[in-house]
Amino acid sequence: MIFGFMDMRFKRILLKLSGESLMGHQGYGIDRERLDSYARQIREAVAAGVEVCIVIGGGNIFRGLSGAAKGFDRVKGDQMGMLATVINSLALSSALEAQGQEAVVLTAIPMFPIGEPYSNRKAIEAMKSGKVAIITCGTGNPYFTTDTGSALRAIETGAEVMLKGTRVDGIYTADPEKDPKAEKFDEITYDEILSRNLRVMDITATALCKENNMPIYVFDMDTEGNLMKMLSGENIGTYVTAGS
Repeated sequence: MIFGFMDMRFKRILLKLSGESLMGHQGYGIDRERLDSYARQIREAVAAGVEVCIVIGGGNIFRGLSGAAKGFDRVKGDQMGMLATVINSLALSSALEAQGQEAVVLTAIPMFPIGEPYSNRKAIEAMKSGKVAIITCGTGNPYFTTDTGSALRAIETGAEVMLKGTRVDGIYTADPEKDPKAEKFDEITYDEILSRNLRVMDITATALCKENNMPIYVFDMDTEGNLMKMLSGENIGTYVTAGS
């Protein structure tokens, strides 16, 4: 389904996608159906007039922290994780282009011709021209997660919100997959997330968003259609702001 231009909740977004979600039900790698679902939802958002920038994790292939726990050097493990994000970014770019949506892959680490070197100017120009800007390799540095990379890129590219697309439909008092009594927040502040030690994303990413007044919206991206529902104004997730 293609949407014409309409009133959207946000004009420019940074969408953080989970690498683990790309596995679908496979347990490893990239599930083609999940990838195509993401591509369709993103294409619909662009068709509706939303400028889209994307950061994808690499946990479906390799996670630096997990590698360090198994004896890998932490720096090299994180660099391997960065390469995993490149694989996912190329896959999403290919899926988008197969559906007629132009995309550009920008890498925080020089990696031509796989992707163009990242700059916020290139990302903004791409979005303004109707392309999806996919930014990969996190911050380009070890010891920083892709959540922190997402927060940084959202701020740098002038996004109005950082959307965190997960397999859970928002932020809860506890892990809803483990605690059936967990209660969902419709809205919450950065300070509450930090004081409650809620594992929405790492502390550095949350603090960076707080310091730069970058709102976060956590929602279930794995249910097709949810991205457009959220952008159209439906409250299907949890909104994180500084509060009153």
